[in-house]
Amino acid sequence: MTQKLIPPFTKETAKVKVQLAEDAWNSKNPEKVSMAYALDSQWRNRDQFFTGRKAIAEFLSNKWNKELHYKLKKHLWSFTENRISVRFEYEWQDSETEQWKRTHGNEHWEFDSEGLMKIRDMSANDINIDENKRKFK
Repeated sequence: MTQKLIPPFTKETAKVKVQLAEDAWNSKNPEKVSMAYALDSQWRNRDQFFTGRKAIAEFLSNKWNKELHYKLKKHLWSFTENRISVRFEYEWQDSETEQWKRTHGNEHWEFDSEGLMKIRDMSANDINIDENKRKFK
């Protein structure tokens, strides 16, 4: 796609934005992922609240040190001119207990005029799964 992914979004550009986010998160590269966010991006991740790229990269680094074998799938839920909502599932193995888990959740994103995410609001729940019940390998 040659079109820049900035608001206002269409169904096509919103789907591409979601896929790019999925691909970036599956890279498990905190610095790469953090570049999709505004310098002063505001995050809520479950019960954690923080602001800025540096905090985002630190959060992601800690996350992927704990959540081994991380594999994510995002689905476009809805969109408006500068907002996208997704539902997601991901699977991972806890680095301390070795228990496999599947996380189900929702994210609400708001973008600035440059297409950088300025707000990310995430809610999720984890369930324990047996390794042989994994969907994403």
